[in-house]
Amino acid sequence: MACFGAASRFTPSVRFGRWLGAALLLGLSGQNVTALESFVVEDIRLEGLRRNSPGTVFNYLPVNRGDKFDAELSVLAINRLFKSGLFRDIQLQRDGNVLVVVLDERPAISFIEFNGNKQLKTDDLRRALRGVGFAEGRVFDRSLLERVEQELQRQYFTLGRYGVSLQSTVTPLDRNRVAVQIDIREGEVARIQHINLVGNRAFDDDTLLSELNLTTGGWFTFLTNSDQYSRQKLAGDLETLRSYYLDRGYINYSIDSTQVSITPDKEHVYITINMTEGDQYRVNEIRLVGNLIAPEEELLGLMKVKSGDVFSRKSVTASTEAVTDRIGHEGYAFANVNPVPDIDPATKTINLSLFIDPGKRVYVRNINFSGNTRTRDEVLRREMRQMESAWISTQHVKRSQERLERLNYFDNVTVETQLVPNHNDLVDLNYRVVERPSGNLMAGVGFSQSQGLLFNASIQQDNFLGTGKRVGFAFNNSKVNTVYNLSYFNPFIDVDGVSRGYNLFYRTTDAEEANLSRYTMDIYGLGVNYGIPISEFNDVRLGGEYDHTELKTTSESAQEIFDFIRDNGESYHAYRLVAGWSRDTRNRSILPDSGVMQSFSARVALPLGDLKYYKVSYRHQWLYPLTENYTLSLDGEVAYGDGYGSTHSLPFFENYTAGGPRSVRGYEDNTLGPRDSRGRPFGGNFKMVGNAEIILPVPFAENAKSFRLSAFVDVGNVYASIDDFEASDLRYTAGLAALWVSPLGMLTFSLAKPLNKKPGDETQAFQFSIGTTF
Repeated sequence: MACFGAASRFTPSVRFGRWLGAALLLGLSGQNVTALESFVVEDIRLEGLRRNSPGTVFNYLPVNRGDKFDAELSVLAINRLFKSGLFRDIQLQRDGNVLVVVLDERPAISFIEFNGNKQLKTDDLRRALRGVGFAEGRVFDRSLLERVEQELQRQYFTLGRYGVSLQSTVTPLDRNRVAVQIDIREGEVARIQHINLVGNRAFDDDTLLSELNLTTGGWFTFLTNSDQYSRQKLAGDLETLRSYYLDRGYINYSIDSTQVSITPDKEHVYITINMTEGDQYRVNEIRLVGNLIAPEEELLGLMKVKSGDVFSRKSVTASTEAVTDRIGHEGYAFANVNPVPDIDPATKTINLSLFIDPGKRVYVRNINFSGNTRTRDEVLRREMRQMESAWISTQHVKRSQERLERLNYFDNVTVETQLVPNHNDLVDLNYRVVERPSGNLMAGVGFSQSQGLLFNASIQQDNFLGTGKRVGFAFNNSKVNTVYNLSYFNPFIDVDGVSRGYNLFYRTTDAEEANLSRYTMDIYGLGVNYGIPISEFNDVRLGGEYDHTELKTTSESAQEIFDFIRDNGESYHAYRLVAGWSRDTRNRSILPDSGVMQSFSARVALPLGDLKYYKVSYRHQWLYPLTENYTLSLDGEVAYGDGYGSTHSLPFFENYTAGGPRSVRGYEDNTLGPRDSRGRPFGGNFKMVGNAEIILPVPFAENAKSFRLSAFVDVGNVYASIDDFEASDLRYTAGLAALWVSPLGMLTFSLAKPLNKKPGDETQAFQFSIGTTF
């Protein structure tokens, strides 16, 4: 048997290079000529295969029966077999006219085990290694393992763990397999000791450092980990610095270099950022160029940057988006608006031109819905403000999405604009929803500081049979109220969006348990109401109510209650007319973060009943995003009521109250305002309450739509009459609040401090309510 070539146990490139060199040397010297004599291959025999199939080898082997085999072809054959990565040793031998291929297969990886990894999950490590071809069942390659170790080390470096050490152990197993064990010592995170800024003159170090996510050690860094260095965080902070300067007119700002130094123990990091600020520029002139579509004056009015302002990249981007959105309202969904600055270094000014290319007007072919496994398509379709076969309006598309979100049937609503194949002026709108449970069958227990232990049972379906109608029966029991309520609501009784609702109820109230005057009240009644949309954001409400009230007193009841019963009796029938108007542009009905809501309501007890009175109220809520993560909320309410005709004052059980989580936090429920003859809270006929909140980002829960954290200032009080109003009597509190829309209902928590407490005030710093709706 003649041997055409052999590869000893070196790396493939070394083995191949040594074999080729030996072959060339033999060929030049003329020795062993018979061993290299060419021959016609009559057959091919493979030896040494245990795991790979013959077909796999023949796919790589460039030799077939009938081929003339020579030294050149043998070099090519060995080269291709080595490149497959499947073999660590290859020999080509001749047995007569039979080519014998002797193969030594690389071992297969039986399993991979990680020890000591805590910061990187084992599943994530396995996925990462699988992506580079190092996985169980694959061929083991020592050089690939070395690259794997380098990649793992790099990943730990990005986490700031520069003291990481890796030790790999390869254990041979039977049937040509190996076990790989990677022991990891993650080490400690390198913490930032100092950040040095060089070259800043317009802004001091403290101002710039406050903009960065990376910080040196502080009181709360053990929670935020902001003092732990990572390359990604530093890259983000460098971009933050660049944006900070560009938004303040420094268009030539540049970061010249960044040095990161690590102490020998690899536990502390020193960062130096060298920058050049350049000069500050202002906007001189703004021009709109191209096919404007909309009136030029209107588009200029949308610009967030004005002539004479300090140049701001953020304002220019917002202006571009506003102009794009306005043109998109006319059907040009793919309009291209490019801001081009003309910089004049001599005057330090910029002439800003917006080049507008609207493209073709786009029409909507189909509007499709997906994810609504329970809700009928017609319920979603009636919320659409974008119509099929009409040109697309980006504003109508967005408004349609908001209306779907306001239904509260869905956890998430997204919309995708998809071009119709082979058409550049047709799109399909695909709305995808994620439904939330809309039916509740509950029996439970809760607790409220103001109402004590709560027992409740309810059957309610907010989206009955997917029709959008709401039906329900509820029972609630607390030390203040026992309530039975049967309700029905249809949000669309016709194509114009008119709504109608009915309710039937029975309620008992122990006012003393609500921190009010001592009396009890039994009341039952029913009501019907209609909602009539008069525009996209404006609604009018009309309705009628009837109830029957029974008052009960005790020997401890106040004289005011006895006087009222003496004049009006203790049993009353009331027929009320209810009317209201609201304008609501908020993006969500629950936990909104932008928009305005105004409402006015009036309730008048008609002369048909035993008591004649009226109540009117006005509420205004304004939400304004200050930044991407912070929102300002201003909320205020003014309410007034009085009697008329033979009823000389507002019935005391209809009095307004204030204090507690729903009005002025930090004071006990219903304790603000006038007192009765026994010194207990009695309420009044005029209420004024205001609230200012900064909605804060929720740590560890970005984009949370069911949880809210805020810092607030509350102000308010109740007065016996509007003539008694004195601004000096208003109470102020400040604090923190959290709100969670849980499966049990709305959970509220607040910690407040009264700022101008007066003698006799009843305060309560921490307030919470669990298991009841807000």
